[in-house]
Amino acid sequence: MSDAKKAVLERIRQVGVVPVLRAGDGGQALALAEALIEGGIGVIEVAMTVPDAVDVIRRLAQNFPEILIGAGTVLDAETTLACIEQGAQFIVSPATDPGTLEACRRSDVVAIPGALTPTEIVYAWNAGADLIKLFPSSAVGGAAYLKSIRAPLPHVRIMPSGGVTLSTVRDYLAAGAFALGAGSDLADFRAIAQGRRQDIIATARAYISAIELSRAEQAS
Repeated sequence: MSDAKKAVLERIRQVGVVPVLRAGDGGQALALAEALIEGGIGVIEVAMTVPDAVDVIRRLAQNFPEILIGAGTVLDAETTLACIEQGAQFIVSPATDPGTLEACRRSDVVAIPGALTPTEIVYAWNAGADLIKLFPSSAVGGAAYLKSIRAPLPHVRIMPSGGVTLSTVRDYLAAGAFALGAGSDLADFRAIAQGRRQDIIATARAYISAIELSRAEQAS
């Protein structure tokens, strides 16, 4: 693995949570990202379901060079390359697409494909995944499922996603999560639409505090 990939993975691990931005338009997504960044989140994932998502990635990469910007809900190599060209430093998918993994490999960009079962996880890992998105995690048992998966696959880096909440941070990290993928519980675009920007900032800070506390407990 290249030093560049190692640095991106280490940044994801250090921050501990990757908020998934979903919004009704690009402006809303940018406003949501800015609130999360103000709340202390140093990693942002822009879902391809956001209108003009690739342009949102470009603008975030230009305006916040100190933040790790990634693309989410990426389904093919063409989209992967378009996102990388605009500044995406990691690519997240809900499933495992060989073309997407190959595009990431050729571009030396971190690949985070989605997988759920042991067979899917091993396939994705052997195909070149740098980190596995365990999705949809909460639907199949949450932290308990992750712990069961980690027992035979301790070498695989896993990021649970799908239904992750502030109240489950401690359990997921204790079960061996490399980091967490958080959706609307953290990156709530409705709060932006309703003018509740401070709520997003407060939630971001609460996630960071919960992660720090959980890791301190594990280290003691």
